[in-house]
Amino acid sequence: MSDNDSRPPRRPALRSSGELEAYAGSSDPAQLSEAAHETAAALVGTGRAAHDPQVTAKLVNLVDELGISTLAELWADRPATSLPGALWRLYTLREWVRRDPVGAARDYEAGRGSAEVAHAVAGSAEPPTPEALQQLTDQILAGVFEGDLAVALERASAFCRVVSVGRAHRVDDKDSAASTQTTRAAALLTTASDLSRCAALWRAGKLD
Repeated sequence: MSDNDSRPPRRPALRSSGELEAYAGSSDPAQLSEAAHETAAALVGTGRAAHDPQVTAKLVNLVDELGISTLAELWADRPATSLPGALWRLYTLREWVRRDPVGAARDYEAGRGSAEVAHAVAGSAEPPTPEALQQLTDQILAGVFEGDLAVALERASAFCRVVSVGRAHRVDDKDSAASTQTTRAAALLTTASDLSRCAALWRAGKLD
């Protein structure tokens, strides 16, 4: 799908925080699944139709208003290659960098030399300081609501690949936490692949 193509939201108006929280509190799996896809489509559609930096900023900072737990209830169980699944991964990636910017910078710095292509696609500032990585993840998420959404997904995928490589490089086999770090590195590679597939699906008009 080209950048000039528009995909209207299933709902024309952005949901209020109260409505999103009410959706997340549903105990009906079918209703929750429907709500997950509707809210994801509404957020993306509203943001892309608005062409308003203030709307984009509000959407990028959605976790600050709702809390990560509300988004988890809405989107975390959705398929990885779905629109709500992709949004969940993008918001959790941003939230991790915001909560542990120093750790993120260390992982990214350790991986960028061995993942130069992914580093270039991600578009990190030089050097990748904690502040620069926070700005980068904000920019990537903003790209969902303005610009080419597929490119935003590909940048997020590339970011995950660099961090995954960095984590693997930083693992100390003598460290008791080595196994956990290796597992997390592998999980990030899976996330990178999922986001890349989502980008392809969006271009084909099949990411719902």
